[in-house]
Amino acid sequence: MDKGWTISEILEHIALTSHFLMILIDKGTDKALKNVNNLSLNELINDFDDKLNKIDEIGIHKSFDWVRPEHMEPKGEKSEFEIKQEMVNQLTRCLQQLEKLQNGEGLLYRTTMTVNNLGKINVYEYIYFLSKHAERHISQMEENKLEYLGIIQTLK
Repeated sequence: MDKGWTISEILEHIALTSHFLMILIDKGTDKALKNVNNLSLNELINDFDDKLNKIDEIGIHKSFDWVRPEHMEPKGEKSEFEIKQEMVNQLTRCLQQLEKLQNGEGLLYRTTMTVNNLGKINVYEYIYFLSKHAERHISQMEENKLEYLGIIQTLK
């Protein structure tokens, strides 16, 4: 047993991290839409620096070293229902932002992501990052389940 987070703590961490990522995604969406008249979408498409493979690493549990900020540590202050509701709201917000950026405008604003040394990524990549972060922790929850089942088997 690795004494890691419980599934509830993992879900709380995902919701906390997504909360802060959504702030950046919301601001990025607004700035990207303001840049529509100032930047050439065609030029950005031609110069697109695809970081999706590097972002894919985010979805793999323990694929790189990262010390998460303290404000993203689970504190056990919300019920599982509250966490679930927050995650549903975050998903809805992501879909709303994608709807606003349906013509490629998400390429028009980039900001720095320090995790895994990603550097500057666009709004779409931030949304992809958010989904990969959740995926990373889904595999962590699966490990918890297997660990739990192993403990139950040894008790029988």
